[in-house]
Amino acid sequence: MAPDLLGSITKLSSATSLQNLQTKTDRITFLPSSRSKAVFSHTWYRDDMTDVLMNAEGKPTICVLSKGGLVFLHLFGMGIFTRYYHLLKKGFKVVWKSTHPYTVDERRDVHHNLFCMATDLSMLKLFETFLESVPQLLLQLYIVLGHGECSVLQYLSMAFSFFNIAWSLVDYRRCLHRSLPHIVEMPSGLPTVIYLLYKLCTITSHILSYTLLLILSPYSTVALTVIWLLGTTWTHALQTNFCSSGRLELLYRAVIGVILTFSFFNVKGQDTKVAMIIYYLFYTFVNITAPLLLALLKPELQTDTFFLTVSGLIFGGSVLGLVCLVLYYQLLHPREKRREADEVDGLGKETQASRRIHNFLQPG
Repeated sequence: MAPDLLGSITKLSSATSLQNLQTKTDRITFLPSSRSKAVFSHTWYRDDMTDVLMNAEGKPTICVLSKGGLVFLHLFGMGIFTRYYHLLKKGFKVVWKSTHPYTVDERRDVHHNLFCMATDLSMLKLFETFLESVPQLLLQLYIVLGHGECSVLQYLSMAFSFFNIAWSLVDYRRCLHRSLPHIVEMPSGLPTVIYLLYKLCTITSHILSYTLLLILSPYSTVALTVIWLLGTTWTHALQTNFCSSGRLELLYRAVIGVILTFSFFNVKGQDTKVAMIIYYLFYTFVNITAPLLLALLKPELQTDTFFLTVSGLIFGGSVLGLVCLVLYYQLLHPREKRREADEVDGLGKETQASRRIHNFLQPG
């Protein structure tokens, strides 16, 4: 993503119209996201097809789709819609059309399966957020702040994009917790609001800081590339085991590097107190340095209302985001854990879907 961003911004900086710039932005950020989502979605379908627990009869199809059908759907970008269709169909069948009186254990298993399907979609949505929505928003901000052309509608659109990014993380956290039997669900109400504010403020301020660095020089994307490489290298050093294929694992680690460029996540489900402190020290450094560098190297902007507003959003968002982070993890984060599934019902096996969710990124 970062190397592509360098070339993209270099091309964008030579464009003449805001409309032309935004058209280019939409084009250059869509393909990497759609390809990555298709690769992971197709692989997960294939993993589920070979899972003896999910496909005990060894059928050559899954959800009535053959291997060739899966390839066709994902090549034409229909894989995600297929997942939504299967989730809605199964959910409707369980809630409205089932005449079978489930036992407590059966109902728990059926609901868990539905949440696993929803979490697969939430994970793919997370990829879309950071491979498409965030880079696109970053480029749009670079265009707007660099050219000084923007309508009220565009401001509202970008504000909604920030909120949508933050909400996708809240939704992912809630969905993930409901699909992992050993983790207590994320409480609704105040804890959810504080967590949303934490993500909204930290991501907004960080993206705005990156935007100021890009305005200072489009070649600041070299620094973004270095940050991406650091995140990817750290993920590789943790030896993640999310994918069933070694090559796909490398792609997964590269994608995680992109995600870590913008927001903190628990990469391997371990104690991350030290890692989180280091990450947010760096986050604070970037958010302080970006406005100061722009003010020092472009002094004509020091009295510019636009620059002062953005700087205020960066500093205010950083402080409020970190305060919400501390509030959530000190006072509102559920500390107890449920017993492991194998302790409850003596089961030592888990499906490919459960294993996939368990080994995926944990919210931070």
